Amino acid sequence: MLAAWVRFLKDPEGFAVFISDAPLRAVVVASFITVAMLAFGLYQVHVRLNRLDFVLRLLMSFAFGGIGLLVLYYLVPAAYIGRGVLALALCLGLLGVLLLRWLLLTVLGADAFKRRVLVLGAGGNACLITKRLRRRNDRQSFVLVGFIPAPEQPVMVPEEMLLSTNFGVAEIARWLHVDEIVVAVDERRGGLPMAEMLACAQEGVVVSDLSTFFEREAGMVRLDVADPSSLVFSGGFDHSVPRRLNKRLFDLMAASALLLVAWPFMLLVALAIWHESGEPIFYRQTRVGLNGRPFELVKFRSMRVDAEQDGVARWARRDDDRSTRVGRFIRTTRLDELPQLFNVLRGEMSFVGPRPERPQFVDMLSQEIRYYDVRHCMKPGLTGWAQLRYPYGASVEDAAEKLTFDLFYVKNHGLLFDLMILLQTVEVVLFRRGAR
Repeated sequence: MLAAWVRFLKDPEGFAVFISDAPLRAVVVASFITVAMLAFGLYQVHVRLNRLDFVLRLLMSFAFGGIGLLVLYYLVPAAYIGRGVLALALCLGLLGVLLLRWLLLTVLGADAFKRRVLVLGAGGNACLITKRLRRRNDRQSFVLVGFIPAPEQPVMVPEEMLLSTNFGVAEIARWLHVDEIVVAVDERRGGLPMAEMLACAQEGVVVSDLSTFFEREAGMVRLDVADPSSLVFSGGFDHSVPRRLNKRLFDLMAASALLLVAWPFMLLVALAIWHESGEPIFYRQTRVGLNGRPFELVKFRSMRVDAEQDGVARWARRDDDRSTRVGRFIRTTRLDELPQLFNVLRGEMSFVGPRPERPQFVDMLSQEIRYYDVRHCMKPGLTGWAQLRYPYGASVEDAAEKLTFDLFYVKNHGLLFDLMILLQTVEVVLFRRGAR
C-alpha cells in the first residue's frame, strides 16, 4: 500500500483507481513473500542463523517471491500491479522485515520476556543442556537460572550455575520467579522431591522431563535421555484415519505436481546418463519401508555399473570415485531422486518421512542404535526433517544423530509440518546442502 502511494504521489487520480482493489493485491504479494520466507527457514524456531545467514535467506526469499509474483502476473494479467509498484513493494517490504525483526529480537530477546528455567539435577543428563544448548541462539526462548544438584549424584555442570540445596525446590522456584522446572537427574528412583514438585505445579510452574525439553527447544528426541515410558506417555505418533487420509492426499498432490514440473528435467537426465555411460539409466535398490517391509526404490543411476560388483553395501563417500560425471551433478542437485516420485504414487513411500535405508544397514543399525526400528512405523519419505537438520550420514554416529530428528518427526508429524518441510527442501536443493 505504501509502495502504491509513493508510486502515484504525483498522480492522485491514478492512485484512486489503483487503491480500489489494492488490499486484495497486497494480500497476494504478502502471501507469496511469506511462503518464500517459510521455504528458506525464516519461520522455523529450531533454525539458528547468524546475521549474514539471515540477510542472505531474506534476500533469496524476496527474490524468489518476486519471481513467483511475475509468473502469477503472466498467468493472471488482471492481478498485475505494475513494475514500479512491485519493485517498490519488494524494496520496502525487505526493509520493513529487517526493521521489524531487529525490533522484535531487541525487545523480545531481553531476558525479561523469556521463560525462566530451573534444572533439577547437575550430573551427566543436566550437563547435556550446557553442551547442546550452550549458544545464545539456542536459548532464544528461555533463561537458565541454575541447577539444583540431586543428593548423592555426581555434579558435572559449571560450579557458578549451582544453586544451594539448603532450601526446598518450591522455595527456590518462588524466589527466582521460575516458569519451568526441567527434571534432569541421572537416577530418578528415590531421588525426586515429588511433594516439592507438586507444590510448584500447583503454583503454575511447568514441570518437564529432559527429553520433552530437548524435543521442544532443539527439535530432536535425544536417544541418551529418552526412555520407553517418555516415548509412550508423551503423546504423538498420530496414525488416525484422518491423518492417514490427509497424508496420502498430500503425497499424491505433491508428487503429481512435482512430476508435472520435473518431467523435462528427468528426460534430460536420462539422455545425459545414456550418452555418458549407456544403460541402465535407472538404478533399483531394495530399501526397508513401512513396518520393516522391503520395497524396490528407483533412482537415476549416478555411479558406475560396477560400483558394487563385489556385492558389499557401502555408504556413499564425499567425492566418491564411483560416481560418474553426470552422477556427481545429479546427486548434488538431487535430480537422481526424482524417479522416487513413482514410489510415492505407488504408495511405497511418502513425500515426507524418514529416508529409507538398505536392509544391510538397517540390520546393523538396529543392533547398534536403540529405538532405530521406531522410524519404520511410518512410510519412508522422499525428504524429511532429518534431511533439513543434518547433512548426509555415512557412519553409525551419523545415523544415530539423524535418528534424533527422525524420531521427532515420527512423534510430531502433521499436515502443516509436512508442508513446512516440503517448502524448506527447496532451500536444501538450491544450496546443495548434505548431498554426496
